[in-house]
Amino acid sequence: MATTAFEPIISGAWGQPKSWTLDHYRKRGGYEALKKALEMQPAAIIDEVKKSNLRGRGGAGFPTGLKWSFVPKDNPKPKYLAVNADESEPGTFKDRYILELDPHMMLEGIAIAAYALGVHTCYIYIRGEFKFPTERTQAAIDEAYKAGIFGKTLMGKDFHLDCYVVRGAGAYICGEETALLESLEGKKGWPRLKPPFPAVVGLFGAPTVVNNVETLASVPHVFSRGSDWYAKLGTDKSGGTRLVCLSGTVNRPGVYEVPLDCTILDLIHNDKYGRGMPAGRKVKAVIPGGSSAPVLGADELDVALEFEALKVKQTMAGSGGVIVMDDSSCMVRCLWRVARFYAEESCGQCTPCREGTPWQTRLLRKIEEGRAEPSDLELLSNVASSIAPYPPIGLGNTICALGDAAALPTHSFLMRYRAEFEAHIHEKRCPFGDKPWGAFGDWS
Repeated sequence: MATTAFEPIISGAWGQPKSWTLDHYRKRGGYEALKKALEMQPAAIIDEVKKSNLRGRGGAGFPTGLKWSFVPKDNPKPKYLAVNADESEPGTFKDRYILELDPHMMLEGIAIAAYALGVHTCYIYIRGEFKFPTERTQAAIDEAYKAGIFGKTLMGKDFHLDCYVVRGAGAYICGEETALLESLEGKKGWPRLKPPFPAVVGLFGAPTVVNNVETLASVPHVFSRGSDWYAKLGTDKSGGTRLVCLSGTVNRPGVYEVPLDCTILDLIHNDKYGRGMPAGRKVKAVIPGGSSAPVLGADELDVALEFEALKVKQTMAGSGGVIVMDDSSCMVRCLWRVARFYAEESCGQCTPCREGTPWQTRLLRKIEEGRAEPSDLELLSNVASSIAPYPPIGLGNTICALGDAAALPTHSFLMRYRAEFEAHIHEKRCPFGDKPWGAFGDWS
């Protein structure tokens, strides 16, 4: 379990003057972890990451060391590292803070990963809207080249490493790793069929590892203090700490680094984090891992913000986007907005997603406006099941997980708040009034 005296490791320097510069990073011991890693064999580096129990922070929570180990060692093709900085999951806004306030931490993680994997070219794929984070990241890369960390030698080691920034065009689907690779290749960002997986056939048909920004920013800490130390920071199957994004109806929304045994209740009410609810308001529902994660009711929040703990609740830690809805929120309206987002962002490649996501949106609008019949609830459930069943999570009928992301909220909202949907149909209106107040604000 997490240690009693919690020490932030990712966000520790945020707020300090010039925290994003190479000079500041080195004064804090930056790139010393890379020096240690360069004295190790590549296989030993991967084993160390495995022992740390570091799991991906982008959504799926897949073990990072295990993912690295899938890259074939005897493949004659060049190997690539792609950094997923296309942070576009609603309710998630943590990676941009790393890029803005401490990009060298990520770059050091990139260098360690590249050396371990035999990668000589890395691409950082940044969301197109992130103009300022892109500028900060590019400035840090330029500093790394000038200091001899990147380039023809890797901090003096005979190992060539080039790192490039590529800006996306604002497509949510390009956060999916194979769609990201398609976009990097200059193609339309459509997800690929798997297998083959990117570790074997990835960017330009060569072995590729795709890692999230926070994941790579965590890697230096595994080597600065050791994998055992990092593993003990977390829980049995998840090492380290994590960043969570708290938004919605709380007194103090923001990005917070928390131990993995921190509960949702603690995140909302602790003075270090959310500082409770506005006067007169109570928690009604919480989405724990970005808008694609199944919603939890107010009586289910004494659960750790950790992958395995949330899986027991039939939801997921996802990208760490914790969205709080209070008792003034209309759950039909909230779900309608979520559904509209996924209908807009569906790439249209798969029939269940292409046809099902706008169908969900139309049904939810019909319910919200008081025009629905009782049979529409069953139809909505059937449409969601045709896109992806619930549970289990992750066994949808589409090439990528966007179908799951669109269907799982519908399943969970219907399961936990069905009476509210029925009230809309029975009263032929929204019981919460025409003005769309609540966690998602006025979006008419």
